[in-house]
Formats: sequence, C-alpha cells, structure tokens
Amino acid sequence: MPVLTYIESSNGKIKKNGFELASYSHELAKLLNTDAVAITINALDNTELSNYGISKVLKVNNDSLSKFNAKQYADIISQAMNSVDANIVVLSSSSDSKYLAPILSAQNNSAYINNVTSLPSSLSPFTVKRTVFTNKAYSDTSTSSSKIIIGLSNNSYGTQENKTSLNEEDFLVTVADSTLSVESSEKVSGKISIADADIVVSAGRGMKGPENWNLIEDLANTLGAATACSKPVSDMGWRPHSEHVGQTGKPVATNLYIAIGISGAIQHLAGINSSKIKVVINNDPEAPFFKAADYGIVGDAFDVVPRLNEKLKEFKAQNS
Repeated sequence: MPVLTYIESSNGKIKKNGFELASYSHELAKLLNTDAVAITINALDNTELSNYGISKVLKVNNDSLSKFNAKQYADIISQAMNSVDANIVVLSSSSDSKYLAPILSAQNNSAYINNVTSLPSSLSPFTVKRTVFTNKAYSDTSTSSSKIIIGLSNNSYGTQENKTSLNEEDFLVTVADSTLSVESSEKVSGKISIADADIVVSAGRGMKGPENWNLIEDLANTLGAATACSKPVSDMGWRPHSEHVGQTGKPVATNLYIAIGISGAIQHLAGINSSKIKVVINNDPEAPFFKAADYGIVGDAFDVVPRLNEKLKEFKAQNS
C-alpha cells in the first residue's frame, strides 16, 4: 500500500510546494516500508519529482479539468487511491487542497489531519505534530483510522533530494458532473506568486498611497520576492485583493517576510505567523508587530526602504 500524494500544478508546471510534498511522502513511505506515488493533473513535465523520491506518477491529462473543481479533483484522487490501494494521502495546505480535502475524507471515510509539520512520531496509533490556534501552538494528534489524509503545512518540512527512477503512467479517469462550477479565475502574470515565494515584501497604510508602491516593488525585485499587502490596503483599492495576506486573506509561510508600514493587527499576524524570519520596518516603536518580529527597524519607510534596497543591490553586485 503506497503513500499517495497529490502534486499541484499551474499552467502545466509543477508548483514549488510539490517538491516539499514529494520529499515528505518519500520519507513517510520509508517509515512504512513502501513506495511514494504521486498523482498530477494536467502537468506537462513530472520528471523532476524523481529527484525527491517519487517512484511512480499517475498522469491525468484532461482538458475538462483545466479549472480547479474541488468535487471533481477529489473524485479523481479517490480513483487513484483505489487504483494503487493507498490508505494514506498527502496534500498541501494550499487553498485548493483545503477545499478538496474534506470531500476526499468523506468519500473514503478517512481521518483528515491538517497543518501537519513533521513525520509521525508513532505509527500505532498514527501520531503527528500539527499547528493549532493559528500557528500559536503545537498539538500531537493521533488517529486510529485505517485511512488517513495528511495536509502538510507549507514550508514546514522542506525539500530533500532522494533521486530515484520514475515510472510514469497515463491514468484514465471518470470525470463526473459536479454541482460546483468555476465562473472565473484571476491569475497574476509576470510576478512571483505569494504561494510560491521564498521571500515576501508586504506593506500597509504606512505607505500613504498607491503612488508610493514603487518602493515596495523595487525592493521585491531586488530580493526576487513577491509583493503583498495588509487588508486595509486591499480594501481601499491601493493593491489587488490577490495580494492581501493574513488570517482573512492568503496565509504566508515564507522563509523571509518583510512588513513595511504594517502595525500588526491580530488577524494579520495569525496569517503570517508560520514565516520563519519576520522583519518589521515601522516608525512607531509601539507597533504590535515588533513583538512578533525577529528583527525590527524603527524608522520612516520612505527613508529606510530606499537605503536598504541600495545596500542590497551593492551586496548582490559584489557577490554575483
């Protein structure tokens, strides 16, 4: 009974979190003395998954699945579970996987454990560590279910190269009609997406207006980072809602999160708390964000950010 993992793709390309999922699934399969098998939907190239321990890929190619539909995607993963006789499925913590996971769990009478951060500490009963209370604490969660769905917290396990030979198999599926439908979807082009970024540069009302956002974009370009914003900024129309991060926006679990001119409301902190290093730039030394920050700079963003950007450019030029 292999470990099955659903690897997401976008525009035919494997998403970055897929390699973390592959690494985790490989190590979990080793603990269970079995293999790691992946299923992809409309991915053009799966070969790189072999670098992270995936021995077999079930390839689904179907034009009717070009837009994500939670019910249809869950149906397909269920078909894959039955095909390879998998009792453990590993998903990411993306919004898409969080939508389909409860459906998949109900279809297969499986336990669903989300926000998982590590390999199981026990296999009987199956016990894993997961974050709770919006990443403020950890819980060791156990289940006696014979079927388990794991939602791996983004950027919690990392990637580990384990090169293996890869067997790719065209997987024919039945796509049933669904009461769910996708009317439209928004895609950000020409930028690094927040979900795939190692670094996010985010800003709030301290930037005073959308006309000053070139400072944020310039810094992001220097760092190869994604840009983001606080809820008030998106509500005022300064930036698109797709850039809103926080508990009510997109969750962020990056290696580096830079917050500029953001006071640090509870909802914002809850959504970015999983980021490993948090840097805050604010002219208010009493801003709540400083209590959650690893590094803080008290100063005017219009003075600090250009100087920081210039120093980073000098460093890159000297070390390129």
